[in-house]
Amino acid sequence: MNLIYEKCGDYLIPNLIPDPEPKGDLRKFGFMRKSYLENHRRGIYSGLLLSGGLKKHLLMIQGQAEERFDLLVEQMAEKEGVTEKLKAQDQMLWVQRMNGIRARAEEIVREEIIFCL
Repeated sequence: MNLIYEKCGDYLIPNLIPDPEPKGDLRKFGFMRKSYLENHRRGIYSGLLLSGGLKKHLLMIQGQAEERFDLLVEQMAEKEGVTEKLKAQDQMLWVQRMNGIRARAEEIVREEIIFCL
């Protein structure tokens, strides 16, 4: 091993440089997964954090969750007849139904992807 040390007072401290984190921002599902691991799967969270793979894992789960969520919302809206025509006729009814669809889709995503190992 070829380590570089910095002198700090009387001590030599190794200059450890971690691997760069993957690009991308965490959003709703990524933060939900992080919170779940922190509070309920502490060993997995610590292992990912120490190995430097936590953000990569969170971004992967976030991507899967967002894709699944979008697909579920689209399918549920189509099946229940929530279309642009309904939006033009009665906006409040459209918003009400879409909010219900989005809530159900989010619950499915949480159970299938976020809270799953």
